[in-house]
Amino acid sequence: MNLQLYDAWLIRNDHGLGEGTQDKVARQHASGKYTALERLNLLLDPESFIEFDRQATSAVITGFGTIDGRQVAIYAQDFTIKGGSLDKRHAEKICKIMDKAAAVGCPIIGMIDSGGARIDQGIHALAGYGSIFKRNAQYSGVIPQISLILGPCAGGAVYSPALTDFVIMVEQISQMFITGPQVIQEVMHQTITKEALGGAQVHAAASGVAHLISPTEDACFTTVKQLLAFLPSSYCDELPVAILSTAEQASSNLASLVPSNKQQAYNVITVIGAIVDDASFFQLQEHFAPNIVIGFARMAGNTVGIVANQPLHKAGTIDIDASCKAARFVQCCDSFGVPIITLVDTPGFLPGIEQEHNGIIRHGAKLLYAYATASVPKITLILRKAFGGAYIVMGSKEMGADINYAWPDTHIAVLGAKAAVTIMHGKHLARMPDDERHAVQQDLEQEYAEQFLNPFIAAEYGYIDAIIQPAETRQYLIQALSVMRDKVERHPTRKHGNMPL
Repeated sequence: MNLQLYDAWLIRNDHGLGEGTQDKVARQHASGKYTALERLNLLLDPESFIEFDRQATSAVITGFGTIDGRQVAIYAQDFTIKGGSLDKRHAEKICKIMDKAAAVGCPIIGMIDSGGARIDQGIHALAGYGSIFKRNAQYSGVIPQISLILGPCAGGAVYSPALTDFVIMVEQISQMFITGPQVIQEVMHQTITKEALGGAQVHAAASGVAHLISPTEDACFTTVKQLLAFLPSSYCDELPVAILSTAEQASSNLASLVPSNKQQAYNVITVIGAIVDDASFFQLQEHFAPNIVIGFARMAGNTVGIVANQPLHKAGTIDIDASCKAARFVQCCDSFGVPIITLVDTPGFLPGIEQEHNGIIRHGAKLLYAYATASVPKITLILRKAFGGAYIVMGSKEMGADINYAWPDTHIAVLGAKAAVTIMHGKHLARMPDDERHAVQQDLEQEYAEQFLNPFIAAEYGYIDAIIQPAETRQYLIQALSVMRDKVERHPTRKHGNMPL
């Protein structure tokens, strides 16, 4: 072998763990960002990174490493080299590491910091993005896919993160948009900043693209580690189990957390906190569609997914955004074998012309479809009320829930008492004198409540498996999860269903 020739080639091509010029690195730091290599060192366990395609020079570093001892595949775009722009080789490196992650069965983490497609690459760059998107879809539900937006992500590039399971953004440095402010100004004559158009807060609260946001990159890396602790390495693997460091907690104060007045708001997150293992609730998409709450938690050390109506926002009604948010989470849990606990307290779907015209029928059906097709253990608890179609969609027995509980004071019916009496007796009441109407209506509402709103009829016919006391909730849920742990559910043979997307 000509060692001199090899050494010269190595020097010329050894940019895998290199960086751009010192000026570009300084500009990266001045903008509050780490370099790709610094990010790898901060996220991965020390000295665990094994680089792939080191001599295949491009603005991306790929390889394997460990996080808290667990293997992950990772790629990190390097903005200090040609703005992290994607060319043919760049895309090939990402595709190769994705293929290897799927082959060995470990999560894939993408650190995205790129100006987009390299213009002088033309069709090669576009084809490269297409190859990545296909693998995002192909490996969906096979291995966890996590996207960290650590700089710009614009144009067609945004669709790779959108196809992954979790998107995490950092305030003030992350931006995602299809068309940037300059194009919008030229075409639409609208003026807007990059941050206002596609910053972390926008995608956390308005679009729902971001599952989590962090104030800094360091906080972002901590968040990734917390998230991974709830997930299996692949759909074939067992869920991680946490060792409980404290004695078994009680939920004796649960009754005091939920007001008996069915119209009074309360924070369902406090209820979740009293049910799950101490400080284990990990909320996702906190600021998007806050009328429904989703996230991971642990019950007796085991990972569970939580879906809960939030009476603090829109009275816990289900609207378009809430339907989409919960449906995607239920699907994610089902993909990776995470049991689902549903906490129900909702007066129904949000009424209104805007909701109807924007497709609440189509979007609400997503949540129905997700629950109906999920084969993981599904445990449902009705906390206070479940009316109409919202009762059905929120993990009802008819949607395939395995075990359904209700507290004794819950209301389960087509409508609440006031609405039901208005529909059934409205004409009769309208003919009454004003001084008499109010008393008669109250009597009718009381009669309806006693006859139809209690959970005992639902329990009598098997729609509810047990009526439990609030203080018994945690015990019953843990027992139900244990009973259903080895559940196997087989669906009819088919290529795949047709979810109402």
